[in-house]
Amino acid sequence: MENQKASTEMREILHGRFLPPMWVFFILFTFSASFFCKPAFPEIEEGSLVLGIENAHFTLNGKPAFLLGFSYYGSLGIEQHSQIEEDLHAWRERGFNWFRVWATWDAFNNDVCVATCEAVPRQPFLERLVLLCQTAAKAGMVVDVTVTRGAGPNFPKSMDEHRKWVETLTKELKPFRNVYFDVGNERNIRDKRYVSMEEVGELISCIKRLDPGRLCTASHGGDITEDELRNYLEVGKVDFICPHRPRQSGSPEETIHRTQKYLETMAKLGKVVPVHYQEPFRRGYADWEPLVKDYLVDLEGALRGGAAGWCFHNGDTRRGSEERRPRRSFDMRPSEGTLWNQLDLEEKSFVEQAERLVADLLRHRTE
Repeated sequence: MENQKASTEMREILHGRFLPPMWVFFILFTFSASFFCKPAFPEIEEGSLVLGIENAHFTLNGKPAFLLGFSYYGSLGIEQHSQIEEDLHAWRERGFNWFRVWATWDAFNNDVCVATCEAVPRQPFLERLVLLCQTAAKAGMVVDVTVTRGAGPNFPKSMDEHRKWVETLTKELKPFRNVYFDVGNERNIRDKRYVSMEEVGELISCIKRLDPGRLCTASHGGDITEDELRNYLEVGKVDFICPHRPRQSGSPEETIHRTQKYLETMAKLGKVVPVHYQEPFRRGYADWEPLVKDYLVDLEGALRGGAAGWCFHNGDTRRGSEERRPRRSFDMRPSEGTLWNQLDLEEKSFVEQAERLVADLLRHRTE
């Protein structure tokens, strides 16, 4: 029944018959108005890219920007830099301006972690990460660098190892202002990924002692409750929230209301930060295979609800494929090909439409 109601209201929004709460108009107004304000950032070198935050949205070089991104998890397995350049060019041409890479990635017998569990650098993977961030900055793209605890031999498994990991990354990537850190992927899940909220706060404090301007978050598996949201803000001290919404039919229609609720709750708590959809549903994950319309509804719901960013998530094929191909961003070694070439027709069709949808919605905000 809730899904049916959400779907009906979404259609009403698309046809202009539903008015969001007044606080949503306030957030959208501040986003729109800031387009006409002179950026407060100092002048930067040509080719540099600086990610920032203003109220509930992100900024790039001081100007408001919606982050439209894609999963690029195993990209440190790419051996030829020309493939990186080809991939980023293909996505930048289609209006995408950020991607997510994991510093701790070990899949399909290919461990590309940038360091050992004790944070001793592993080459060529750390060098590849540095070059990837540099190349992204020149292309005008933001990089999400994610760390997770886990069972892999080179994953951090304790708080001491985790602290050393974020210190190493902070020092190595300090020149790149187009980078933010996710210090714990789905840190609330009670398995080897688990990172307590107190530890999240400690990890972020550690990063900011070394690099006060570095933006940080910790992602959450599932929707975030009000109590959890308060803890992310007050204990975890995240700069923005990253809920990984449920992956089932009907979820896309719920995104607009979930987003509005997050912003409404944060306003009530006295601190509003961006809502960033860093890892939504994807194809190849379960029985439900999202179609173009599902991606479009989810992205539009995020934008209309007031979110600051959204990701086209992609990964391996868990059903109907013994070798889990196509693996998409989960495996991009030469034998697998570029990310773009691994996408199916449904995914490519959405990607080709995403930029126009975002542009149309952002234009309406300023009219």
